[in-house]
Amino acid sequence: MAHYAFITNGIVTEVITGIDESETIEGLDTETWYGNFRGQLCKRTSYNNNIRFNYAGVGMTYDEGRDAFIAPKVNCHAEEILDEATCRWTCSNAEHDKKLPTN
Repeated sequence: MAHYAFITNGIVTEVITGIDESETIEGLDTETWYGNFRGQLCKRTSYNNNIRFNYAGVGMTYDEGRDAFIAPKVNCHAEEILDEATCRWTCSNAEHDKKLPTN
């Protein structure tokens, strides 16, 4: 069993549970088949954050260049910085230091 995110205009619109990524459907890999079936970009995601940095959620951004799911910024007065190693937002202002969500 694997999880797949459907993406429109770079935004995750839905996450589903599907067949294992090592299987094929009608000779196609699962991302391609699900994407063709739905007419949307489809990318596999992982609860364990083993691929694409973060588990996808509705409203998150899929950054194709980084091949990463990135959560929306939490309001830190525009002082949030994307940590390139984790693709998660961090607050650069100690006065606004608060736990930012990881997913």
